[in-house]
Parts: sequence; structure tokens; C-alpha cells
Amino acid sequence: MEKTILSESFLRLVSIMDDLREKCPWDKKQTIQTLRHLTIEETYELADAITDESWKDICEELGDILLHILFYAKIGSEQKQFTLDEVINGISEKLISRHPHIYGDVKVEDEEDVKRNWENLKLKEGKTSILSGVPKSLPALVKAMRLQEKSKQVGFEWENKDQVWEKVVEEIGELQSAIDKRQSATGNEQEKANQKEIELEFGDVLFSLINYARFLQIDPENALELTNKKFISRFTQMEETALLGGKKITEMSLSEMDELWNKIKLRGK
Repeated sequence: MEKTILSESFLRLVSIMDDLREKCPWDKKQTIQTLRHLTIEETYELADAITDESWKDICEELGDILLHILFYAKIGSEQKQFTLDEVINGISEKLISRHPHIYGDVKVEDEEDVKRNWENLKLKEGKTSILSGVPKSLPALVKAMRLQEKSKQVGFEWENKDQVWEKVVEEIGELQSAIDKRQSATGNEQEKANQKEIELEFGDVLFSLINYARFLQIDPENALELTNKKFISRFTQMEETALLGGKKITEMSLSEMDELWNKIKLRGK
């Protein structure tokens, strides 16, 4: 019964997409290029909903993304590149072939075995590198996490979180050394070279911290976004409190703002 309802609701959406593509002036004009940035926006809206753990919004954003999938499939069919059936059957076949522990006779002990098998199967399918599946356009923080997760599947991994923290401390030391070096830099070219070195060392610190986050089983992207939201909340409260006291935030000294910030922080909001 449930499968029938799902089939009917899915086919209804497919039919609506067909109607829109044929009759709506805006939908008729869209191409894969014009949809690209909209799809990225919808994906980030889903990410926001997940961070907020808003199931109502997650449901709505998933619908928007599903619509985009159907839109691309419709355009692909019009261009005689692929059909919706090929999209669905393609992912079905991929899932079956990459889960031999479910659809074959391969034995696995845990999720790490599953991940290793997945990467090995991708290499057998023609991938030239374990890292080749990481999209170039991913945000740098997310990309770092994925690179580390993938290299882990071939054993390129620290043994424990203490070793990773030692690496974080080491990288912070190297960053400080590069900063100290800038104090004695002379000449424009040397200053530029030193600034680049600081940038690279700072990147190493971030990469190591992301590695440490993995060992703590924390999503660093989500952790940073939670901090962003906390900062926005506290800063806007600071602005509101200042106005209630008859001042604009731009008219306050740093010490006055610090005092307000600490009071708001104590509220735990």
C-alpha cells in the first residue's frame, strides 16, 4: 500500500514538472546552467535546516531538491542525453554493486569495512585515485574533511586523537615562527613571501584542527556554523540592549561593548 502511495505521489510530481516545462514561461527558459546556482542555494537551505534540526524545514527543502533533480532529468531527456529512468536505474545499480555485503557474499565487520570496500570498488570502476571523487568546488573546510576521510580508507590515518592534537600544536608553533619571521622581514618581496608562508601555515593549522574534529566525531563545518549562529544571536542582543540604554552600538567604546557582551554571554543565549 505504501509503495503504491509513493509511486502515485512521485508520478504526480513528474507530471507537474512536465506541465511546467511545457506551459510556464519561466520554467521553459531554464537550462542546466541557469539552474546550477539555484540548486546550490537549495542545498545550503537544506544544510541550514539540518543544523537547526527543523524537521518541517528539512521536509520542505528535500522537496525543493527533488524538484531540481526532476528538472535536470527533464532537460537531459529533451537534449537526448539521458532519461529519468536512466538516472533512477543508474543509482540503483551503483548501490547494489557497491554493497556486496548486502547483495553478494562479501563479509564485513563494521562501517569502516563498508567504506574501504566502497573506495576499492570505485577504483575497480576506473577511478585513478582515492581522492578523485572529491568535488573541486566543495567549500574548503568540507573538502578537507572529505580528503581526510577518503585517505583514511587506505590506512593513511593517525592511530589516536592524542597524536592528532600533537600535530595541531606543532602546526601552531610553525605558524607562530612564520609570524615572528615577519617582524624581521625587510623589502617588499620578502614581506610578500613571508605573508604567503603565514597563509600556508595557517592553512596547515586549520587542516589539523579538522583532522582533530574527526577524531572527536564532530562535523567541523556544522560546529563552526553553530558558533556563527551563536555570535549573530549575541551580537544582535548586544545591539538591542545598547538601544534600550539609549545608545547605538557605533557610539560605544570597546570596553562598553565587552561589558555588554559578557552580560549577554552569562545569560547563556
